[in-house]
Amino acid sequence: MANMVTLSSSCVQLILCLSVLLLLPLPYSSADPEPLQDFCVADLNSSISVNGFPCKPASEVSSEDFFFDGLINEGNTSNVFGAQVTAGNVLAFPGLNTLGLSMNRVDFAPGGINPPHSHPRSTETGIVITGKVLVGFVTTGNVFYSKVLTAGQMFVIPRGLVHFQMNNGTGKALTLTAFNSQLPGTDVLPLTLFASKPSIPNDVLTKAFQVDEDVVNGIKSKFGV
Repeated sequence: MANMVTLSSSCVQLILCLSVLLLLPLPYSSADPEPLQDFCVADLNSSISVNGFPCKPASEVSSEDFFFDGLINEGNTSNVFGAQVTAGNVLAFPGLNTLGLSMNRVDFAPGGINPPHSHPRSTETGIVITGKVLVGFVTTGNVFYSKVLTAGQMFVIPRGLVHFQMNNGTGKALTLTAFNSQLPGTDVLPLTLFASKPSIPNDVLTKAFQVDEDVVNGIKSKFGV
């Protein structure tokens, strides 16, 4: 009889544990909210402001809404960084709306850099298509991780961490990156700090970087400020 009571008690505990597990929310595979319908092609012209974009009426959706050729062409790298990011996010590809993913194409001239930046709403993963690329990121504990990658090698950048990619070869380089957000957001540190509008006060920057005001003004002038 005692064994039966013990067995019964164990079964009750097991049932309770299973019940708790079933009630716990399952982890999201995306940084964005889960969709509640098959698709929600973004209506980018809507005047409604929501966390995301409202859906285009299903009657107006066509096959073209689910295909995107914006990453075909090489980006123009004739800029101060020698690199060009071509975005394949919901703003360029409305069919991604509510699906929790997007991609970028990044082209590099020799010596070009996708400067230190972060994505506040997404983890990033990428693959080197051509060339040799130095990829690095810094943790919140101020630890730097990096590696030089060649064609076919992948990398991952944890969500929100400052990172960069730099062409470490003698020719052009190309990477394709993917995000678990339809609109990961990008804070490019040099532009955020030295080209914001209105500008961050010089005394803040001179104190933060421990440099003279002439240095700050010199950096700002590089970005047309």
